[in-house]
Amino acid sequence: MNSSHSCKASNWIRFLRQYGPIPRNDNMYDEAIQRVLKRHKEISAIRFEPAHLKELVDNFKSNDPYSVILTGTAGDGKTFYCREIWQALLGSLDQWDSSKKVQYASVGDKTLVVIKDLSELTDEKNDCLKKMVDAITGNNQNEVYLIAANDGQLMEALASVNSDIDITPIRKEIENLLVLDKRETQKFKLFLYNLSRLNAAHIFPKVLEAILEHPGWNECSQCPFQESSEGSLRCPIIENKKRLEDKLFQNRLIDLLELCELNGLHVPIRQLLILLANAVLGHSDAKDKLMTCEEVPRILKEKKASLASVYSNILGENLSARRRESTTIFEVLGRFGIGNESSNRIDNMLIFGEDDPELSNDYKALVGIDPYYGANASYRNLQKAYLEGATPEEQQQFLDLLKIQRQRLFFTIPEEQQKEMHLWQLTVFHYAGEFLNNIYQALKEKKTERISNVVVAKIVRGMNRIFTGLLVNNKDELILATSGSFSQAKICRVFEEFISVQKKRGEYITLELDSDSNKPTLVVSLSANTNMQKAKMLLNLTRYEYLCRVAEGALPNSFSRECYEDILAFKTRLLRQLFARRQEEREEGESENYMVLRLITELDSNGMLHNPYSLEVNI
Repeated sequence: MNSSHSCKASNWIRFLRQYGPIPRNDNMYDEAIQRVLKRHKEISAIRFEPAHLKELVDNFKSNDPYSVILTGTAGDGKTFYCREIWQALLGSLDQWDSSKKVQYASVGDKTLVVIKDLSELTDEKNDCLKKMVDAITGNNQNEVYLIAANDGQLMEALASVNSDIDITPIRKEIENLLVLDKRETQKFKLFLYNLSRLNAAHIFPKVLEAILEHPGWNECSQCPFQESSEGSLRCPIIENKKRLEDKLFQNRLIDLLELCELNGLHVPIRQLLILLANAVLGHSDAKDKLMTCEEVPRILKEKKASLASVYSNILGENLSARRRESTTIFEVLGRFGIGNESSNRIDNMLIFGEDDPELSNDYKALVGIDPYYGANASYRNLQKAYLEGATPEEQQQFLDLLKIQRQRLFFTIPEEQQKEMHLWQLTVFHYAGEFLNNIYQALKEKKTERISNVVVAKIVRGMNRIFTGLLVNNKDELILATSGSFSQAKICRVFEEFISVQKKRGEYITLELDSDSNKPTLVVSLSANTNMQKAKMLLNLTRYEYLCRVAEGALPNSFSRECYEDILAFKTRLLRQLFARRQEEREEGESENYMVLRLITELDSNGMLHNPYSLEVNI
């Protein structure tokens, strides 16, 4: 294959490029994409079945439909849902594409009123909301509503409605639905779907399949660069598509997205489309940093195909730092620090592996096997120069390549080598795999036997070190301590109580899946009395990483302050529970004229606290 061949432009690639992080404000809005599709009728839309769509359509087709409010952040698909529901109810697409802000269609004996963006309404807003209020209270039997709005705009609009009836109860009920993450109410004929609650990790496989299986790829079958030949590489766009088809790569991406959700970082559907378009088309030396078919021959001729690495594109490395930080998905994934973090074993393999007998097998299997994005000519030349005495410029170039290789390794190290190669040390969160698999998945699948005592012991030891400010190694009981009057002092030597990890007189420490947030939660019980609430703390990825790092003896400055304060706030709740238990246990009429102070004066040679020093004080 000769790189001088021309490359016919693919309409599909041009369309896919519209989803990428190109510097235009409107390119990702649903209406803009629809306009592109109308101009290029030979291209079909990227389609996948979103969550809840069928039940929403069924609701409006039922004999007694409820009004629906769709809320969520920008890019969650509110307009997309509205259009799909409209089409499913046989609404006219020409009518939908008109400039009207409020659309009407017949559903049974009612009129469906669709407001696809509440923020666009001006003079008609008050009248529409008044009628919607009448519909959800049952006073308006003729209409049913479908409204898309973000929650802030919605609450603000409802607060300003000028109505003959008091709508405060309705506003409060909608606010409760948002706060409690509930979908329906017993009081009104209303469903509220918060699309920001949809888990990106669950949606991602559908979006990925819709792109990888799109019929537009058939256009590439006639491309002269679709396959590699002697002395030349295949088109990097095709190469990246094939890499994305790899299940291991997909699973690592899904793990990252799941961890984002567990850490309270929501990724909208629009951002998943940006991610995948950039993964396939990204190139730091292309126009707008996204490849076109016309640019492929030049990229291959100049031997710059390696700059299109899908493993770096997935992290937005083809973009400028400013663009990367301003794009939600890349800012979120950037928090993992993939490529900036490493281990001695990984770096030694990357630098010395080709010549070191102890590392050569790993090097061949993980680096040498990939001449496209792994041990290509550029990498080998700079590696040789680095080992033989490179110039400062060559040294920096090789260090930049090491970062790119670490990124590739994170997505390509086989599952069976994950533990041996310390995969998660390639990220800021060294314990992320443990948190995801040994805690979250185990709780989700109700296989609590998979949550080993080692995991709980590590959490308890980390908390003990924070609670006391001392390098204690106790892991079978939680140590509650204060400084006498101030529970949040850095060092606390006034011992209050041991709380047993194993069940003992109503005391225990365990991990559960929170029913509301569906996230791992640390649960501490101090009493068998059912009237005394258990103390709970959501255990997100950052908190777990912090506790594990502290348990292993380190205090990471990058995220310690916020976590430290969270843990101390939990300690304060535990102390309140403890004092309430003591009050409950105190015998009626008992008179005490002394108190016992128990002090943490020393730990044994293994760092264990056993019997605090007791001091009786008259009061």
